[in-house]
Amino acid sequence: MQQFTVPQFIDVEAKIIGPITVRQFIIMLVGVIAGAISYKFFDFSLFITASVFILIMVGLFAFTKINGRPFHFFILNIIQTAKRSRLRVWNNAAVSVVRVDSGKEKTKKEAEFFRPPAKRHSTSRLAELSLIVDTGGAYKGEATGSGTEIKTV
Repeated sequence: MQQFTVPQFIDVEAKIIGPITVRQFIIMLVGVIAGAISYKFFDFSLFITASVFILIMVGLFAFTKINGRPFHFFILNIIQTAKRSRLRVWNNAAVSVVRVDSGKEKTKKEAEFFRPPAKRHSTSRLAELSLIVDTGGAYKGEATGSGTEIKTV
């Protein structure tokens, strides 16, 4: 059997200048360009205010990690979570099974949809099952009418 080396540390980014990665370098380059543009178009007091804001944003996006992931992934996750609805409801009626005749395939329009029948348990059976769960399996259950016992896992 051949021996293969398994790559390790595949999530570590390549460093280009000391401890700075390519992603961090590009973010800092964009920050410097934004600072130069703000110097060109704003007066000095607005330039200082914009530069402080740009410096904070560059620091956040280039060097901050939340749960071991870069900050921009955190922002993307917040946006995706905000877009989703807060209430998720499982529509049991939407789950259906397509009945197919013997070897004859039907199109989706022709297919018959049916819902499998729900299993009904008697009250005494439910009480017995809850007793098994409550006792943590110490109670093994009584013999049922078919001569089998209730098995617990």
